[in-house]
This record gives sequence, structure tokens and C-alpha cells, in this order.
Amino acid sequence: MNTISQKLDLIRWITELDDDTTLNVLEIIKNQSTQEDWWNTISDAEKESIAKGLADVKAGRTITHLEVKKRYEKWLI
Repeated sequence: MNTISQKLDLIRWITELDDDTTLNVLEIIKNQSTQEDWWNTISDAEKESIAKGLADVKAGRTITHLEVKKRYEKWLI
């Protein structure tokens, strides 16, 4: 199926759709696809922080959620 056929098939399907939930999901998808990529909206410092975190993961410098809970449980009351 080529792109035009696929679009026409989706248009036909949407025009016959009576399900509000599905229509709302499609509206959300439409709105998300027109938004700018979040990566382009964050600061250079935030990008560097993310890169550092990914490097830590790659190097194995991580701990489990359970370990974090054990270390900080006295403050998480």
C-alpha cells in the first residue's frame, strides 16, 4: 500500500469512527507530532547532564532502585 492509499484509508476510517476515546488519542498524537522536539528546547547544561548520566550508565556506574531506597530510607519517612 502506498502512502496516498494509506492516507485515504485512514481518512475513510476516521470519518466513520464513533469512538470518542480513539478520536481523543488521535488528537493527542496529532498535537504531539507538531510540537518541537524537547531536546531542542533544553539548555546546554541539561544536555551535558544527560550525556554524563548516559556515560555513567555505559560505564556501569549505577545502583539499583532498591539500593537507593536502602541508602536514603531514613530521609524517606
